[in-house]
Amino acid sequence: MSSQKIQRLLEPPNVSAAHRSALEYFNSNFAHIDDLNGIDQVLSQTKARSSELQRQLSASQQSIDSLITKTRVAALANLDTARGFAEDRESIENEMTYLSYELVSSISPSKSEANPTLLEDIETMHRILKELESVRAYVAVIECTLTLSEGALAQLRATSSPLSKSSTSEYSRLSAFVSDVGQACESVQDIGSTEQSLHLVTFVRRIRDKTWLDIKEIFSTKLNGVLENLQWPMAVDYPAASVHDRKSFESAFKDLILLQEIGDNIEGSTNQGSQGLYPLETLAHAISLRFKYHFETERETNRLDKPEWYLSHIMNVALDHRPFMDNVIQRLLLGTKYQYVNAWQNYITLLVPILERKLRRTVPTLLSHPALLAHTVYQALIFDSSMRELGYEFVVGTEAKKTEEKGGVSSVILCQKEWFDAWLEGEKKFAEDQYHEIISSPDAWVIVDDDSNESDEHKLSRSIAELKATNSARRIKALVEQVTDRYSPLPSFAHRTRFLIHIQLPILEQYYSRVSSSLDAFETLSSALVRAVPGALGVEGPKTDSRKLTGGVEGSQRLCKALLSARYVESAMQRWGEEEFFLELWTEINNQAALRSRAEMHPSLPNSADYQASKNDVPNCTIFEELITQYTKLASRAEDILVSQVCGETESALKPHFVAITSPKDGSDAQNADDGIAVPPSLLPSIALLSAHLTFLRNTLPTAVTTQVYRRIATLISEHILQREVLFRPGLTRGQFRTGLSREQARSVHAESELWAETCQVALRTSRARAEGPWARLLVAGRLLGARRQEVDRAVKEVLGGQGDGWEDALDVATSLGSGGLGKEEVKTVLRLRDDL
Repeated sequence: MSSQKIQRLLEPPNVSAAHRSALEYFNSNFAHIDDLNGIDQVLSQTKARSSELQRQLSASQQSIDSLITKTRVAALANLDTARGFAEDRESIENEMTYLSYELVSSISPSKSEANPTLLEDIETMHRILKELESVRAYVAVIECTLTLSEGALAQLRATSSPLSKSSTSEYSRLSAFVSDVGQACESVQDIGSTEQSLHLVTFVRRIRDKTWLDIKEIFSTKLNGVLENLQWPMAVDYPAASVHDRKSFESAFKDLILLQEIGDNIEGSTNQGSQGLYPLETLAHAISLRFKYHFETERETNRLDKPEWYLSHIMNVALDHRPFMDNVIQRLLLGTKYQYVNAWQNYITLLVPILERKLRRTVPTLLSHPALLAHTVYQALIFDSSMRELGYEFVVGTEAKKTEEKGGVSSVILCQKEWFDAWLEGEKKFAEDQYHEIISSPDAWVIVDDDSNESDEHKLSRSIAELKATNSARRIKALVEQVTDRYSPLPSFAHRTRFLIHIQLPILEQYYSRVSSSLDAFETLSSALVRAVPGALGVEGPKTDSRKLTGGVEGSQRLCKALLSARYVESAMQRWGEEEFFLELWTEINNQAALRSRAEMHPSLPNSADYQASKNDVPNCTIFEELITQYTKLASRAEDILVSQVCGETESALKPHFVAITSPKDGSDAQNADDGIAVPPSLLPSIALLSAHLTFLRNTLPTAVTTQVYRRIATLISEHILQREVLFRPGLTRGQFRTGLSREQARSVHAESELWAETCQVALRTSRARAEGPWARLLVAGRLLGARRQEVDRAVKEVLGGQGDGWEDALDVATSLGSGGLGKEEVKTVLRLRDDL
């Protein structure tokens, strides 16, 4: 029975509910007065039932009290039992918690300080046991290897000369054992032990290699003892040595050769990175010790600024020992496996690493000293070139061959990009400083006509024209050639190309820009704007006169400086382009795609496609072709300005003369010459000016250039005079009522034309024929006008009346110059100006 039910039974009777139930009963059974007849019976039944219920109530009360008592007793007993169960449960939980904690592994992250479990202890001990077994096997292998190694050394120490194959039987056992260990470890499939086995293989191989080195040392020590008697590493006078010393040396030498032959047949014995023969390694070792003493210690011979000392030291060693190598060592190699090995070549190969080691230690300290670095690289290149001239070929690796590297001690620096770039940058800065010093020198633009820096033989091989130039042009040429000398020994064409592009071409480009800017400045100062507006374009103040800067001989001198500078550098580049060095470099640039693409990106190098008839043809140009073209145009520009300058000034000086000869007072102030021909004094300034210009040009420019410039100037001036004074002279009329020249005027024109030619002849100090050439048109016109009538009668008839070509022959008789370039109509015009026709 539940506690709720018990509580409900213990509740007292509900009186109101009883009353309500009784009322409902009366209402339902006694609804009418007639129903009251049976009320007594109902009352008696009710009393009887009430008594029964009272009795049941008493019995129930007793039963309830008894039940409550029993229940309380049982509840107390159950409570005690529950308390006991609770204590047991708590005890069990505590024990489970302890046991659970004890079962957690010591490697669990939640139990960092716990002890390992029994199972873990067992597993650990089992693992340690396996490791100890592996270690025992490991140690056993090492013990066996060391035992075999000691046995091999002991066997060789006890071996007497000559050496035989049986003398290395113990080492053969060692090598075979090491090979077996390696094969066994390679077949192991357990991943956990593979790494350990590989370490074991590496260790035993090191023991084997060390044993072989110790064996070599045994025989090398014997050879060193004999070498002391031969005064090695000094130059050896082998015939002068005693017979005993020679026999001892040859015996020790052959033992080492036999050892190397035996070693070649034993696996792993010669895998020591050896580059040469064993006895030669012993000889080179003594050189290495001596080198360290002199050049790697604190001695005075160890200087960073004197790399040529240690390089020349090795060079001298190579030269001093070459007879010994060729005559003695090479003979000892006959009949051996190495009889075809060049002893001297092999010996030098063993000496080269000494220098390479020295350079690797030295160069990092030189990176902050560009001058010392450049000097070191240059000396290394000279050393490599000298060794190649002696017939030695440096050993080049497979990777270096792909880059066309020729080896050498210089490759230690050149193959390191950082070191090579530092050297290139230092050379570039030095060249730039030299260039700016040349340009800013006070005598940079002084014209000189000798070359004291060249030999007489070289001077004779060059034309006199090439010897005239400005100091700056000569120094720029010398600077470029100096740079060529610096990098010409480089074995790699890629390195040569970088020097060309980064140093030489910029120098030539800057000098071109400098000369071009001077011509720009000259044109600016001589422009009409500057002359008309003083102070324009930065030229101002009373101290600056553009006419003085650009006019007269001084102006011509400025132009000649630019012209000679451009011509000189242009000529130098033409010679450079034909030299073998640059021809070879240009060929390689066109053959190698990488170099060709680099060259195509540079504007100062010619585009090969522009000089090829087809893609497979060799470019028909030199490496400086583009710059030569630019300098040629620059020189032509300077020449054009010079011609324009001289002609312009001369024509300006002629203006008063043209005005004077067309004025009414023409001839009133004439100066009488010895022959009676009148020469107007207004002509003298222009003749004097032209004479001064030509004299200066003759003294300044090369003969060929002077001749070319003179022809252009004389042609333009003569044509100008011919047009203004003869063909289109003001005041003259043509046609039926023409007005020609008077006899005096005609003779004056003749005299003036002859005077021009004679002045030029005197100024240029040349022959009459050469001087008259450019003036031919004016001279023919003047001679036709000034000649007597009988002298030109035939010419008049042939020109004015003749129909054939005989008029030129007739003119040649009259003028000695033929037509002089005049057309027939122009000759007619000239003849009609005579007053006697």
